[in-house]
Amino acid sequence: MEMSTRTEGAYTVVELKGEVDLHFSPGLRDRLLSELDDGHPVLVDLGEVGYMDSSGIASLVEAYQLARNNDLDFGLVGVKGPVLQVLQLSRLDKVFPIDATVDERISRDAG
Repeated sequence: MEMSTRTEGAYTVVELKGEVDLHFSPGLRDRLLSELDDGHPVLVDLGEVGYMDSSGIASLVEAYQLARNNDLDFGLVGVKGPVLQVLQLSRLDKVFPIDATVDERISRDAG
């Protein structure tokens, strides 16, 4: 699993590659919560993630809740395949703001 961050517009983009599982989820959780605690709106780019277990989903839910409590934007981008299926089965695709790309999200916010 690889994780990197970059700034795009007002957002901190956390880009993930590989599999998000119990081994990796604590680091993801810490990174997301840290960015939100610092007052940064966050987008999580899942375009290169092929698998995410329940611990990864829990990290995303916790970050989303913190963002909402602090009036910060939080969203997912590039969600597809098995990760999208997990979100759909749990109906979290109706909870998380999901966009195809970072640019799409930023342009939607600007409009």
